[in-house]
Amino acid sequence: MTPDRKRVVVTGLGAITSLGNTIVEYWQALLQGQSGIGQITLFDATPLPCHIAGEVKNFDPANYLERKEAKRMDRFAQFGVCASRQAVVDAQLQIHDRNATQIGVLLGSGVGGIKVMEDQQTVYLNRGADRCSPFMIPMMIANMAAGLTAIHTGAKGPNSCTVTACAAGSNAIGEAFRLIQHGYASAMICGGTEAAITPLSITGFANARALSTRNDEPTRASRPFDRDRNGFVMGEGSGILILEELEHALDRGAKIYAEMVGYGLTCDAYHMTAPRPDAKMPARAMELALKDAGIFPNQVSYINAHGTSTPANDSNETLAIKQALGDFAAHVAVSSTKSMTGHLLGGSGGIEAVATVLAIHTDRIPPTINLDHPDPACDLDYVPHQSRSQPVEVALSNSFGFGGHNVTLAFKKFTE
Repeated sequence: MTPDRKRVVVTGLGAITSLGNTIVEYWQALLQGQSGIGQITLFDATPLPCHIAGEVKNFDPANYLERKEAKRMDRFAQFGVCASRQAVVDAQLQIHDRNATQIGVLLGSGVGGIKVMEDQQTVYLNRGADRCSPFMIPMMIANMAAGLTAIHTGAKGPNSCTVTACAAGSNAIGEAFRLIQHGYASAMICGGTEAAITPLSITGFANARALSTRNDEPTRASRPFDRDRNGFVMGEGSGILILEELEHALDRGAKIYAEMVGYGLTCDAYHMTAPRPDAKMPARAMELALKDAGIFPNQVSYINAHGTSTPANDSNETLAIKQALGDFAAHVAVSSTKSMTGHLLGGSGGIEAVATVLAIHTDRIPPTINLDHPDPACDLDYVPHQSRSQPVEVALSNSFGFGGHNVTLAFKKFTE
């Protein structure tokens, strides 16, 4: 890390996932190897090829928001605002007139309010244009989770939204990291949010043959790195980090989960949906994150993999890790928490960064469940079935998105 850059630490976490609606519930379920995947209940999926998803359960936005306000938000924005408020409380971060312009928000989303768009298209076709909601546009646009989070927390600093498909949440965290490093903010509320379990979204991914159709075994359908994987399972939710400039955090006596030390991003420039067969660009994203952090490959303890459970991704990511870490790849614990949560698209980088930070904070590594028959092309240590207790000094979190977006975040144990 360049000496003139400010140090950045993680002081708060928030999560709403298919495994639970708090950080404690989410983390305990990950360590226990629980699956949050089941039959779709948000709509009748019977006519579709895929009937399963990782739905958020027992979520009531009224626990955080006025009911009238909640009704004017798409589900993805509700998740983002509520998880952000969790994180602010966890960090004990007081936002007031004296510091509000130094605290910002950066939330990523792959598709934004797709449910509202689908619903309003139905209204338009069946009932006419004059019956469409005047709130349709602000409920639909992807930046609204970031905007509404600022409204509900009072954060008046830098505010933006990344829309880089499945890398969006990680890009948001990385860009927030840069803003603090270079002095544009003292703290950032950042992460990803998504609520794309809708008829049109499921149909699109299913017709692209990206989704698992293991409908009779939902808890076993997401199986990253397994020989019998046949596609990803859609998830939903939000994961949020409070990133904070070190001196700002120390001055207010904040607890520190970990230090964020690196951010790497590249593009395959190859294909709309398929990864480059040579895996050079995701490998370079990892290499850039390590270089940014001033960390050598032999110092990496854990990688939270993108690990989607698709045939193309998992072998390609394995190759990328080998290229980035060389001989040390075989000695690094790698796991895919998507095996339990499903794939949150733009929200995945948020909840996976939360898991990566907690792995460092607790020295516990969540497992890859359903890894019954490892693919010969996926031959790293994927922490199968059960969590592992071991020192975690440095950890990476990978996110790769349609369009060739590759992002790696690097975190390490905090020491003064």
